[in-house]
Amino acid sequence: LRMEWQPDEQGLQQVLQLLKDSQSPNTVTQRAVQQKLEQLNQFPDFNNYLIFVLTRLKTEDEPTRSLSGLILKNNVKAHYQNFPSAVADFIKQECLNNIGDPSPLIRATIGILITTIASKGELQTWPELLPQLCNLLNSEDYNTCEGSFGALQKICEDSSELLDSDALNRPLNIMIPKFLQFFKHCSPKIRSHAIACVNQFIIGRAQALMDNIDTFIESLFALAADEDSEVRKNVCRALVMLLEVRIDRLIPHMHSIIQYMLQRTQDPDENVALEACEFWLTLAEQPICKEVLSGHLVQLIPILVNGMKYSEIDIILLKGDVEEDEAVPDSEQDIKPRFHKSRTVTLQHEGGEGEEGEDIEEDDDDDDDTLSDWNLRKCSAAALDVLANVFRDELLPHLLPLLKGLLFHLDWVIKESGILVLGAIAEGCMQGMVPYLPELIPHLIQCLCDKKALVRSIACWTLSRYAHWVVSQPPDSYLKPLMTELLKRILDSNKKVQEAACSAFATLEEEACTELVPYLSFILDTLVFAFGKYQHKNLLILYDAIGTLADSVGHHLNQPEYIQKLMPPLIAKWNELKDEDKDLFPLLEGFPVFCLTLATALQSGFLPYCEPVYQRCVTLVQKTLAQAMMYNQHPDQYEAPDKDFMIVALDLLSGLAEGLGGHVEQLVARSNIMTLLFQCMQDTMPEVRQSSFALLGDLTKACFLHVKPCIAEFMPILGLNLNPEFISVCNNATWAIGEISMQMGAEMQPYVGMVLPHLVEIINRPNTPKTLLENTAITIGRLGFVCPQEVAPQLQNFIRPWCTSLRNIRDNEEKDSAFRGICVMIGVNPAGVVQDFIFFCDAVASWVNPKDDLRDMFYKILHGFKDQVGEENWQQFSEQFPPLLKERLSACYGV
Repeated sequence: LRMEWQPDEQGLQQVLQLLKDSQSPNTVTQRAVQQKLEQLNQFPDFNNYLIFVLTRLKTEDEPTRSLSGLILKNNVKAHYQNFPSAVADFIKQECLNNIGDPSPLIRATIGILITTIASKGELQTWPELLPQLCNLLNSEDYNTCEGSFGALQKICEDSSELLDSDALNRPLNIMIPKFLQFFKHCSPKIRSHAIACVNQFIIGRAQALMDNIDTFIESLFALAADEDSEVRKNVCRALVMLLEVRIDRLIPHMHSIIQYMLQRTQDPDENVALEACEFWLTLAEQPICKEVLSGHLVQLIPILVNGMKYSEIDIILLKGDVEEDEAVPDSEQDIKPRFHKSRTVTLQHEGGEGEEGEDIEEDDDDDDDTLSDWNLRKCSAAALDVLANVFRDELLPHLLPLLKGLLFHLDWVIKESGILVLGAIAEGCMQGMVPYLPELIPHLIQCLCDKKALVRSIACWTLSRYAHWVVSQPPDSYLKPLMTELLKRILDSNKKVQEAACSAFATLEEEACTELVPYLSFILDTLVFAFGKYQHKNLLILYDAIGTLADSVGHHLNQPEYIQKLMPPLIAKWNELKDEDKDLFPLLEGFPVFCLTLATALQSGFLPYCEPVYQRCVTLVQKTLAQAMMYNQHPDQYEAPDKDFMIVALDLLSGLAEGLGGHVEQLVARSNIMTLLFQCMQDTMPEVRQSSFALLGDLTKACFLHVKPCIAEFMPILGLNLNPEFISVCNNATWAIGEISMQMGAEMQPYVGMVLPHLVEIINRPNTPKTLLENTAITIGRLGFVCPQEVAPQLQNFIRPWCTSLRNIRDNEEKDSAFRGICVMIGVNPAGVVQDFIFFCDAVASWVNPKDDLRDMFYKILHGFKDQVGEENWQQFSEQFPPLLKERLSACYGV
């Protein structure tokens, strides 16, 4: 028998001291704790001490024991693969033996530890874990049952896909029926865990759940009136997800489910009401929404409207009774550390803007703030908005009678909710609302002067939702009074109102465009005045309003008197910023887009003001690189630099290069930016490399003569960064290579070998994000355009994914150059495309208006192929085309 591991008394005291110190608020102590931790992590059995304190040392206070477990969890996350097997086994055994600890905090900590070990690939190598936890559910001891369920719930949350795979021999076949039995357990906490566990498998449509779906739904119905609010919340959550995934099983019961959800949306517990309210949001996306819901609108609409009032707690949190706070500096939380999203180069898509929605970051943890902002009021408003889009004007008979009473109510809270309702239905019910607007808009403009700040701010938003109509009327009727009042609100003494007014004004600018030109002088005076008055957070929104103005009126802004009004205060603000001022980070952040817009609108008028901005950025980059070097050489003497500033500075330089175009050349000539860029492209931090490659591409477009001498040094680095594990870095490096190819022409030839194999591999990888696929396809096309002899032999290895990834891109320069490349390569190696010719046809058909010479290239290839195979074979071949494709090709190219 092995000797059980025992701690050494002195070692144990050291660990306990460390745990005590780490609870100290003092930063010096904290730094010492970090160093001590790193030392102790050199000893393999340090982790034994940590688990020992968590599970065995009942004499210690619970927070200390829990902290010991959380430090162990972080170690597991960071170096579990290096734990000796004896240590790993001891930890696992201790976890399972103590999952029923009498303390809820310790049980939860052990549960977190178990799921962290499990998610390190250990579900496969810890085969007794799931059976043992499932067995412990049967324990007579409540703590053991609850602790095991807590751990199982965390495992289900973290590893739902793995649990539903052959890799583990399908444990769900046993687990799901087991969980369903516990829906009837006498403890509400256990019932709640059981539902939460099963809920993890709805969206993924786990087979074991689909096999038990009717039992599951019946068990949910049985719990509908449960007295425990956590149970009711999980029941609502389950029904909302089932609506998305298995609506077929709910349809027979739909009438009673809707009745139930109407009740739950008014649940006294706001968390339950919020989960239930999600039901209406989800239902609105289902094709059957109109049919099943129209009979219930008469009950639902008043409930949603009622949910749109601020709750008492909202008003306290929003300081609804504080009217003037403009002089109060923003607190740290107001300007929550915004992680600067480094620039990612994307393409425009068919039907709308560049797809902002698709996040291609590797690991974006949603910040909790945004989630806690989601409440019953916002959910009810969102539900009303989507339902207005489904039912259109059929909603109004249920709403209008309510609205009158709300909008003119004496209690400001109720009046405010009425204004929100009016804004929520603006999009869906616009047609039906038009007759009422001549009376409502003046009333709303009047609400802009209400004595309650929260009424003024919601009035700004609702008016912006009707901006389109306002602009369509003669300007003196509504546009001018609205603009006059909104500009006053931009100078409001309440920060929330300033923010709402700036956002609303930006929307108005987009709708009105050049209608605003007569009022430019007046508008600029207000915006510049606000500039001196605003606290940090609202400056960002103000930038946006100024930027949108520049976008909307374009060259009309390029008048000496306007430039004179706008630029000096902006530059003064810029010069006030200190390089290390983290507070001013948001300000720096707003600047790139803003510079780009102003530079584009003002062109040479902007140049004199650029120099300080440009110099400042170069200095920032240089400082950060120097500091990083010092830190790497003497980490004990120097602080690590905050690289966020450098990233923003690089993005700002990108904005200048893009906005000024060729004008940026003289700035680049007078600086060492290319040398700095060479270092940034090799930085260890992915976001720095990501922004560097974006800047490289922008400089390549704007002033290639400064980039060209560096190409031989830069290309190998670009090749190394074609690594799809860092999606955004890879994406921007790919884009830059494409831009460089277009400038280099045939001189690109020596570098094809170091990038093409990676690009071909990436375009063939499964699950590559769309943005990266599109940029890879564009770059392969561009490389082929300038070096067809080198790239064409590879044609059959990429033509199919190439065609499918570019068919949804809008006609633009990038698409144009890429398709020229493909055509030239087909000329060199026609055999490479034969197998996948139908994909090429489809990609050609995706063009709306190709330039004439490109259209000729397409024509020649299509007809060449047709002549090559002969009429009869072509007929057979084109039989496989979808009707729409056939039509397009015969209409545009006569094949």
